[in-house]
Amino acid sequence: MENRVKALRQAAGLTQREVAQTVGITRQTLSLIEKGEYNPSLKLCLGLCDALQSTLDTVFWVAKEDRDEEDHG
Repeated sequence: MENRVKALRQAAGLTQREVAQTVGITRQTLSLIEKGEYNPSLKLCLGLCDALQSTLDTVFWVAKEDRDEEDHG
C-alpha cells in the first residue's frame, strides 16, 4: 500500500521516533507503515494525519489507476 507518511514526516522535519511517540506506536511500526508493509487501522491513520498536520486523502489516498498497477505490476 502506497502512502506519503515518510515524505510528509521528512518534510515536517520529524523523526520516526517523534511521530511514533505522538501517535502512540513503536518506531518499528511506523517504519513498516512507511514501507507499506503494515496496514494501519482507520484510527491510527487519523492519528498519523494529525501528527503530520495533513488530511487522510493527502497521506493515504491512492488513485485507482495506481492501485491497478500495483495489482498487475
